[in-house]
Amino acid sequence: MRKLWQWAARAALIGVGATAVMDLGAEVIRRTTGVPLLDYRLVARWIGHMPQGQFRHHNIAAVPPVPAERLLGRVAHYSIGIGFAGLLLACYPRWAERPTLGPAMFIGLGSVAAPFFLMQPAFGLGIAASKTPNPTVARFRSLRAHAIYGFGLYFTGYLLSALSRWRVDAHQQRQSLQARSEGR
Repeated sequence: MRKLWQWAARAALIGVGATAVMDLGAEVIRRTTGVPLLDYRLVARWIGHMPQGQFRHHNIAAVPPVPAERLLGRVAHYSIGIGFAGLLLACYPRWAERPTLGPAMFIGLGSVAAPFFLMQPAFGLGIAASKTPNPTVARFRSLRAHAIYGFGLYFTGYLLSALSRWRVDAHQQRQSLQARSEGR
């Protein structure tokens, strides 16, 4: 049971960190190119209409808003990020001990399947944004965002791994100093 909690805590920390890197990357892109940020209220709107049995929409932007959709959208966005971090840790159980870029990018880029084949069609945008005015640009932006998320998985995993090693080293040094001071 303890291992499950450790896995869940790692997934949560790595997922939140990776999603924050994704959001930071999107903000840098917005400031340097003028490309607008993704509107996670639309994700909330989609989720908010599911209890009424509405899973697909002709045009999600025209669907009536749901209460607290900005908050619900952010919570959904970060929860999805945590879920994909959990998938990374499930597929590569020892990855968090010594993170490498390959598995993180594999999961990050693979996660683009969710918007391409689930969310965009459900929003009325078609498979892989095929019904948007410029599908190629939309696809590139999705791939770029998910590549940044993949890098965020690696970066956050690396930081957590380094922090963990530092804590172990510090603990061992304290024990060694204590043993010397006690004359062992």
